[in-house]
Amino acid sequence: MRKPAFLGASLLILAVQPAFARQAPAPETIAEAETASAEASAAGSARQGPERRFTGADLFDLAIASDPQISPDGRRIAYVRRQNDIMTDRAVNSVWLIDTTTGEETPLGANEGATFAPRWSPDGRRLAYVSTAGGSAQLWVRWMTGGETVRLTGLPTSPSSLAWSPDGRSIAYTMLVTDDGPSFGSAPKNKPEGAKWAEPLEVHDLLAFKADGEGFVEPGFEKIFVVPATGGSPRQLTFGPYHDTGPLSWSRDGRTLYFSANRKPDWERDPVESEVHALDVASGSVTALTDRNGPDANPLVSPDGSKIAYLGFDDKRRAYENTQLYVMSRDGSAKHSLTANWDYSVDAIQWAADGKSVYAQYDDHGETKVARIGLDGSARTAATGLSGGGLDRPYTGGSFSVSDGGAIAFTGGTAQRPAEVQLARGGSARILTDLNRSLREVKSLGAVRKITAVSSHDGKTIEGWLTLPPGYREGQRVPLILEIHGGPFAAYGGHFSTDNQLYAAAGYAVLSANPRGSTSYGAAFANEIDKAYPGNDYFDLISIVDRAIELGIADPQALFVTGGSGGGVLTSWIVGKTDRFKAAVAQKPVINWTSQALTADGPGFFGPYWLGAEPWEKPDLYWSLSPLSLVGNVKTPTLVIVGAEDYRTPVSESEQYYTALRLRGVPTALIKVPGASHGGIAARPSQSAAKASAILAWFEKYKKGWSPPADD
Repeated sequence: MRKPAFLGASLLILAVQPAFARQAPAPETIAEAETASAEASAAGSARQGPERRFTGADLFDLAIASDPQISPDGRRIAYVRRQNDIMTDRAVNSVWLIDTTTGEETPLGANEGATFAPRWSPDGRRLAYVSTAGGSAQLWVRWMTGGETVRLTGLPTSPSSLAWSPDGRSIAYTMLVTDDGPSFGSAPKNKPEGAKWAEPLEVHDLLAFKADGEGFVEPGFEKIFVVPATGGSPRQLTFGPYHDTGPLSWSRDGRTLYFSANRKPDWERDPVESEVHALDVASGSVTALTDRNGPDANPLVSPDGSKIAYLGFDDKRRAYENTQLYVMSRDGSAKHSLTANWDYSVDAIQWAADGKSVYAQYDDHGETKVARIGLDGSARTAATGLSGGGLDRPYTGGSFSVSDGGAIAFTGGTAQRPAEVQLARGGSARILTDLNRSLREVKSLGAVRKITAVSSHDGKTIEGWLTLPPGYREGQRVPLILEIHGGPFAAYGGHFSTDNQLYAAAGYAVLSANPRGSTSYGAAFANEIDKAYPGNDYFDLISIVDRAIELGIADPQALFVTGGSGGGVLTSWIVGKTDRFKAAVAQKPVINWTSQALTADGPGFFGPYWLGAEPWEKPDLYWSLSPLSLVGNVKTPTLVIVGAEDYRTPVSESEQYYTALRLRGVPTALIKVPGASHGGIAARPSQSAAKASAILAWFEKYKKGWSPPADD
């Protein structure tokens, strides 16, 4: 498991609203709306052909496949289709079924609401899933032969980590059980009838009392439940003041459930720690099967029930560790790593049906793959080309599942095609869905090519991917945007990216690079920035920009830089180190490590793991790695963007930087994305499009006077 990452309506512009950000007011009457619609229709009618450029409006038409679950016999795949919806301005989740022989697709059902988390029963005759039909998220089951669907639960909070018992009679899941929380003080009790008093005092007593994407943490704990698969009352199986989390895995006899948790008294201050536990379903007794310092999670019982595979690593208080694949006997004995000599990090696992190997997902040089790892530690590639880390930026990612016969269903795409459902069998793979056919058939997208550079710091090889403007001619020099990934322990690759394609459609080449600190190049490469971030990754980024210039693609007189989260950190660091870039956009950055460590949603993590101390222990170190320390050097016009509800790199970080730039007289503006969290800053299509548009407008403002150079 990776360490927690920074996880890289119209926009709200604060301070002076520059002309580049102003938009025409929305029509306020039906007549105005009809006039606007008629004008738009006339404009569309006047076109001589379809719009070939990729535009912000195209974001509403995009869909992406996720969570493909192949049936035990390999005949069907259930997957989640995430389709952007123009009416709600959100991605809508729905479960679809694919016949793997004919390719025919059918929706799971016509129920209103979102559907997600499909999971097959052991015999493949039923499919459990979660649906919000009727309002709240509940557990449903569909019988595949007759198509009958039944809601099993009426739960107060959403179920997750669904797991069928081996006999198909029960389904286990986890769910938040809420508590009242602390209460200190109260208003006077003589409130007159009809009086409107202020809200009660807000009291928090958790170390991490807020979470990005959730807001203030609701008091309570994740607990394990079981419910009959044909309906009935759920039964709570675990109790106590700790979070018992999935994935869940049953013993073959159905008497035991395996899960991971940190059930130690100091669990709040140790955000990495967890152990694999065995839960006796009948009595509720819990036994820890692991005991080392470090996370042990994702337990998975072997087909014969004799072994448990799980993921984890030794906690050395470093910023990054490769997650290893372990196997132990079902009683917790004979623990050993299958990947101790394998310099990749394992993200997800599934046993092969014969129990002689484990399928494991991992990243390799910006590409996501699945390997089959034998119990002797031998590994061979089983599937390549996985994709699905998101839509806005070209992150690695994806998901997979395996049938009893060894067929692998996975989400895979390319730099010009968002993730589709694919099926790998017998050494070859085929695409089963075509979710964005109109995009492929109509739009002219920028080509993507891989480049490498030698770092000026120490000669390390640095990889990157250049997205070129559509119709790019060899030898043509164009403006370049260096787009830096977040994490910082993450990786870019040759994957689809709406941001990059929008920038390319505007005439820019976009460079997505993996400097030191990036994953998929081994633990040593990632830990080059341990307790030294930002730092030498700066030289890697500048070196690969120079390589793009050397290749005759980037114009050295028209360089721009942006990035989000960890990429925002490096953007603000870069403009404090060099004036080479014409303009910059720092998105959701960390500017001051002291305020970040004490106000972000991971207070137990950032100081001990990333800087090796708390702010009061090494204040000089905190300041030396803070981009705010370099603000006195900044001359580059720098726009700052942040989600208005960002709790990972809090809004105050962006506000500090904006204020400092304003005080220094550096051209700047502050954009807040209303209602957006750190991880959800591009979740709503309109905001994703508006954010990219604002970035382009800022760059265009400072690209004035640029013209294509004469041919070399």
